[in-house]
Amino acid sequence: MRNTLLIILIISLLTACAPATPAEQNPAEAAEPTATSRPTEGPTPTMPSPLAILVIPADLNEDTSKAYQAAVYDLAQAAGLRFQVRNTLSVEDLALEPNLKIVVILPPDPGIATLAAAAPQAQFLAVNVPEITPGGNVSVLGGEGIRADQQAFMAGYIASLVTEDFFQVGAILKKDSPESLPIQASFGTGRTFYCGLCRPIGRYTPFEYPAYIEIPGDAKVSEYTAYADVLVLQKKVSTIFIQSGLDSPDLLEYLNITGVLMIGTKTPHKPLNAWVVTLQPNYLEATISAWPSLLEGKGGQTFPAPLTFTDINEELFTPGKQRLAEEVMRQMFEGYIDIDGIP
Repeated sequence: MRNTLLIILIISLLTACAPATPAEQNPAEAAEPTATSRPTEGPTPTMPSPLAILVIPADLNEDTSKAYQAAVYDLAQAAGLRFQVRNTLSVEDLALEPNLKIVVILPPDPGIATLAAAAPQAQFLAVNVPEITPGGNVSVLGGEGIRADQQAFMAGYIASLVTEDFFQVGAILKKDSPESLPIQASFGTGRTFYCGLCRPIGRYTPFEYPAYIEIPGDAKVSEYTAYADVLVLQKKVSTIFIQSGLDSPDLLEYLNITGVLMIGTKTPHKPLNAWVVTLQPNYLEATISAWPSLLEGKGGQTFPAPLTFTDINEELFTPGKQRLAEEVMRQMFEGYIDIDGIP
């Protein structure tokens, strides 16, 4: 009996220690591949912030260049735009800037029509660039120009205002230019508006003032000084108005050496002691005024640029004299002065 119990106990212990039979696996589950996690995608490329480009010629007057760069930089910063200054711009350059938003261009024309077609998402502003027609994404600033007779009237008034012998004023003009006669008439009216008949009381002069000299269209630039000598050396003119297009650096340098005062329509190539004032549209202020429309994508517009005084020599054209001239200019624009005749 004892042996029988011992045998039963041994068999029970052996059964308990045997490994369990593995569960039968579903064939379909066995064939299913183990799921693996998908690789994580890299970061999406970030589009650069919108860009504004200012295109200015390398030989632009330094003060004017700095003023444009500072103004457009401030406008771009305020709008959250990147900013670049370039002397040239090509279609290849535009291809590298997919987020180009605004391009402001000063003359000469780098091919605005082609550039604008290559970057239809951007707004282009041509600042006093000749022969540019507004349309599409191209806007024009100062394209209507400033009337030459208005510039001449103010030049005649200011010339007499700053000249010690107020009657000794004159102008260098383009011969056979359609603007020559209107300039002479309005310049003389401006002189008369300041000083009445402008008679040199108690003094004899063999010359009639204002005095004019006309330079032929085929004259070489190197010959301009010889024509200027007629006014400076022969007719003793003290202040000269220079018609647009005749203001070559060589002529301005020569006149500056002679000491004759100068009034012009374009910022001189460098500061000159004898330069009184430039009578030109205020393109910079007009650019600032046009900026909101460019940001909004409103293209194809023409923006006005009012006549203003720039490059002022305050030793000659003092703040008090400027206020007098500004009031006269206001009356002229409002139609209270007949600039073609005696007011």
